[in-house]
Amino acid sequence: MLRVKLVAGVGLSMLALPALPALAQDTADTALVGELMAFHGSKAIVEVMTTHCYETTGLDTAYQDAAANWYLRNVSYLDLADRVIARLGGGSEAEVKTAETYGGTQIMTAYNQSPDKGVFCRAFLEQVVSGALDIDQQLPGVLKRAQEISAS
Repeated sequence: MLRVKLVAGVGLSMLALPALPALAQDTADTALVGELMAFHGSKAIVEVMTTHCYETTGLDTAYQDAAANWYLRNVSYLDLADRVIARLGGGSEAEVKTAETYGGTQIMTAYNQSPDKGVFCRAFLEQVVSGALDIDQQLPGVLKRAQEISAS
């Protein structure tokens, strides 16, 4: 489950992406595929908020730079997730799209409910820059399981 923690007062304390349905060999594989799909949800959260915060803050390029750096820190985790998902029999384009759509929808709901979009965006930027929204920080247990499967 992906948990996104932003500063209190922003209107979002935690956003959870449940394990998404997936087609895999058995229940354990299905659950893990769903959990690994949350990696794509995490990516969507960063992408969606980068776009909105970039526009909200008067085209502040710090958001784009932070998102690019997030991607560089996390691309290997996304690739690992995709390899393990495929090995477990999941990973259709529809599954990935569902994870991305869900992550984007959830963060936009929180953003839209925030009384101060600027504060929300600054807190988001801090989280991205600090690495708090990195996959290894958000989903360490799932990441470890994926690494073990990949190594076997």
